[in-house]
Amino acid sequence: MTAPGSSTASTVRKASLFYFVFVMFSYTTGGPFGLESMVSSSGPGMSLLYLLVIPFFLSVPVSLVAAELTTAMPVEGGFYRWTRAAFGDFWGFLAGWWNWSASFLLGGSYAVLFTDYLGYYFPGIVGWKHWLVSFALIAFISWVNILGIQMVGKAATIFELLMFIPVIAMIALGLAKWHHNPFVPMVPPNQPFFKVFGGGLALAIWLYSGYEQLSSVAEDVENPQRSYPRALALVIPLSIATYFLPPFAALAALGDWGQWKDGYFSTAALLIGGPWLGNLMTIGAMIGNVALLNSTMLTATPMPFVLAEDGYLPPFLTRRHSRYGTPWIAILISAAIYASLALHSLGELISIYAFLRGATTVLTVLSAWGLRRKRQDLPRAFRIPWGNLGLIYVIATPLAMTCVALLNSEPIAKRWGPWALAAGPVVYFVVKWFAKRAAQKALSIKVSL
Repeated sequence: MTAPGSSTASTVRKASLFYFVFVMFSYTTGGPFGLESMVSSSGPGMSLLYLLVIPFFLSVPVSLVAAELTTAMPVEGGFYRWTRAAFGDFWGFLAGWWNWSASFLLGGSYAVLFTDYLGYYFPGIVGWKHWLVSFALIAFISWVNILGIQMVGKAATIFELLMFIPVIAMIALGLAKWHHNPFVPMVPPNQPFFKVFGGGLALAIWLYSGYEQLSSVAEDVENPQRSYPRALALVIPLSIATYFLPPFAALAALGDWGQWKDGYFSTAALLIGGPWLGNLMTIGAMIGNVALLNSTMLTATPMPFVLAEDGYLPPFLTRRHSRYGTPWIAILISAAIYASLALHSLGELISIYAFLRGATTVLTVLSAWGLRRKRQDLPRAFRIPWGNLGLIYVIATPLAMTCVALLNSEPIAKRWGPWALAAGPVVYFVVKWFAKRAAQKALSIKVSL
């Protein structure tokens, strides 16, 4: 196995800061879609506060960790190799395996959600037809990713600019028709504590997670030591505005917080601007999910490549495309698993994803402490501010948020999430056992000769 932090040279054409910002935004945010149920369950006031406050407990500290470690180790595999360098092979493998496993659930869910929105126009897309549309989308996005990060970045830029057209229009028209206090009521009356605080908080945590993910492709970005911190500084405020302003404007115009449910932005746009805006918003939601799937595949598919490069997975996964330099076999295998999971519902996929995503985030932020202790020699063009207090902040707050999210997860997640985590150590020890057997066999052959 190669040493932690090593990586073979990539022939992928590198992405500029401009395109990288859109790739990062499309992965971490993609649009405001998906937060609608929070408004009716936790109340408009509490939901808006969550959207403003949670970033300082999750995305900001995780971003500070990613910025420091990317400037110290801008290698393919990012957080996997940081964790491996900080805590050894076992924990490094778990970070990589859990992240790759999480991407299966996330990629499948975005394909499902895209097809759900398409069903608004074509109600006949159910059953096998629903899966076939999801499969076609996954196949198209796989092709884009095989073409490389530059193509992914250009596609992400186009997708997000198209998504912003109806969102900005709804914000402007909603604020112009302001008739209600968007923060009232703060919480729904006569609702149990868990429903008010737990469910909405868990959803907000999901919305603001994943800011370390783009480190997996840092090696394919122009001047990553400079570009990654800059991209984070641009994307975080843009993400907060994207999540906060649309519900704020819609609630100010309509005040119908009790009607909010999944997909409600299309209804809000229809009521505020008429059919043209409602249709544009539905199309914008579909485009947003395409962008999310596009960037998810980009950030996740380097993981099987680097795991294979380090000897944990079959070596054929390290093959790069002869023209584009991308890990095309890893992309196709990931796409096949996405397609198989697209047979399940969105709620089932996302709830189990939270366990794997939370575990990866915890290992990532702990790596900041581990590498400060173990590798003080690493050059760090960016350092987490405020000394030891800053280091405590970037570790403690994501850890607390992850615990809250898992404690308030759905029953299906509590049933299957721990099993998804347990699969990581099982795979690791099976791989080690086979590697040991292979080494013993090679030694016996050498002795016999």
